[in-house]
Amino acid sequence: MAIYAISDLHLSFGTDKPMNVFGWADHPSNIKENWLKVINDDDYVLIPGDISWGINLEEAAPDLEFIDSLPGKKILSKGNHDYWWSTLNKFRSFFDAKGFTSLNILHNNAYRAGSRTICGTRGWKPQDDEDFTQEDRKIFNRELERLRLSLREAVKLGGELIAMLHYPPFDLKHNPNEFSQILKEFNVKTCIYGHIHGKANETWKDETIDGIRYLLVSCNIVDFNPVKLYD
Repeated sequence: MAIYAISDLHLSFGTDKPMNVFGWADHPSNIKENWLKVINDDDYVLIPGDISWGINLEEAAPDLEFIDSLPGKKILSKGNHDYWWSTLNKFRSFFDAKGFTSLNILHNNAYRAGSRTICGTRGWKPQDDEDFTQEDRKIFNRELERLRLSLREAVKLGGELIAMLHYPPFDLKHNPNEFSQILKEFNVKTCIYGHIHGKANETWKDETIDGIRYLLVSCNIVDFNPVKLYD
């Protein structure tokens, strides 16, 4: 069993939002081809947000079906464009109705994957962003609490902790922010994140800061190849 990660798939099988305007020519085919080369049914694939352009579950269904059809057990968490996101109960009912068997939703909970445990939340934009508002502060603080909730659930399950975030846990100068402080408090070993699509430093793909391994796994940054975290 191995653990992989890839973020920001931005799929649009159920709506008209092609990514080729950004130079992502037929990127779902590239993802599928690369995925099939390395991932087996007993592997885990972590997908931290911006999964589908659908605005509700029905629009997102073809994108989720695409992901479900690929090998591996997938753990999905929310991104800033995942307007189709819902509650755990609604997800479970929807997945049962659609026959999706390999999708797991990360939302104030955690999952054991072999000797490791997966937790996390969406996160939010950094407080030093010039457009950061009072409403952003409310969301930022709420996401901090959701991260703590997920981490507490992860601690109950035991194992080495892997955190999934959509937004980078850094300020605009790439210094660890409050999300990173919580990860350190809970002794998280690895944190994956996405959201970034351009102007990415090559070192961000795999770096260690304050004892935590951070990996940027936005799909275009990693050339649409799932990144292996652990064998």
